[in-house]
Amino acid sequence: MARWQPNTPQRLALAALTLFAERGYDATTVNDIAERAGLTKSTFFRHCNDKREVLFLGRDVMASRLADAVRATSAATPPADVLAAVLDAVAAFFPPERRATAATRATVVASHAELRERELLKGAELAGVIENAAREQGRGETAARFLAALGLLAFDITYHRWIADPEERGYRDHAAETLAELAEQASALLPGADRPVSGAPH
Repeated sequence: MARWQPNTPQRLALAALTLFAERGYDATTVNDIAERAGLTKSTFFRHCNDKREVLFLGRDVMASRLADAVRATSAATPPADVLAAVLDAVAAFFPPERRATAATRATVVASHAELRERELLKGAELAGVIENAAREQGRGETAARFLAALGLLAFDITYHRWIADPEERGYRDHAAETLAELAEQASALLPGADRPVSGAPH
């Protein structure tokens, strides 16, 4: 078998996801994943340290895109516009044809503690990327942390709404709605705000 295969990370991730869904996470081995992907065990370990990591291949690329999206704005860019740029950058990873696979992945991750833990860790890493890029722009600590926290929240809400949408609307449609809701919630924090918050008692 050739040492290099095209689309190896994608093949490993899809093989692992399929096996986790079929057999369960605990019953699936690294050998199983490599064999299902048509690759060797050594190839698996060139891309992943363990089977927990295989569903998170590509997060480094996503992190780089997020950092670039923040850096493409200026320190004077309003937070709402920075968040919009961040979600627009992420949207490229979630085309319509990936919705079913993404939904299966979310179910598999939610079903196992080790994967949930890794998901939280990877989310924190993405938030850290946003925060560091905002700091590099010259934004203060509070502003940078605010962008990171809201960026991660917006990503999480948008992603889960997108995979569960029975109307199969696009990721960007859900991103726009999420940002509008977050802006409404944030505006309610302002002194003297008199607009009722959605879902709050009047």
